[in-house]
Amino acid sequence: MKPAKKQCGNEPDDALETSMAMVASALSDPSRVSILCALMDGSAWTATELSVVADIAASTTSGHLNRLLSNGLIICLTQGRHRYYSLAGHHIAGLLENLMGVSMRVHKTLASSTPVYLRYARTCYDHLAGELAVSIYAFMLREKWLTADGSKLTSVGKMHFERMGVLLNARTRRKPCCPCLDWSERRFHLGGDAGSALLTLFLQKGWITRTPGYREVNVTDSGKAAMYRLFELKVT
Repeated sequence: MKPAKKQCGNEPDDALETSMAMVASALSDPSRVSILCALMDGSAWTATELSVVADIAASTTSGHLNRLLSNGLIICLTQGRHRYYSLAGHHIAGLLENLMGVSMRVHKTLASSTPVYLRYARTCYDHLAGELAVSIYAFMLREKWLTADGSKLTSVGKMHFERMGVLLNARTRRKPCCPCLDWSERRFHLGGDAGSALLTLFLQKGWITRTPGYREVNVTDSGKAAMYRLFELKVT
């Protein structure tokens, strides 16, 4: 028995399927994936810088960037003579993190080759990820700073955030707070506006420092003291 053909009037469904296939195709090239991973540090990069990190020719980079632009994965900002590229938003970073998680499950041997410094602490676009972030999230759940599903800060959590000096955006259009699955740890870290605001505070206080051009972050001596004082975490 042959399956029934689609009835007329399914144009929206067809358009969505086609769009999904185009995005998947844009993600299918290792060089484009390298470009997207570089942009996950939340910074804006030039085409020349991206060609270096992806180890491809500048002319080739231009074609890859146009492909990513046309599929809404990145945006381009012009400043003077220079053009800067960045991810189209935190939702794209979330898509890439989820893709990394799926890839790690399919190729389990990759887990052992993940750089230790990236596993411990890195940025996930505009919030903290890695073992450190997962431990902070677990502490927040244990101490009832977050609701059980991680979708909201409790009154206790809001009080502690205020005491720390975390500035939350009351008018944000994104999720105020949400669990984000950490691709290397297989557990959740804090995402949403709360996760972004927490990373901003850590940077402003000098508790962590970023490695320019990379997702790696380092915890300073004052940061180690703060992590223990605030979250009962011993950072070596």
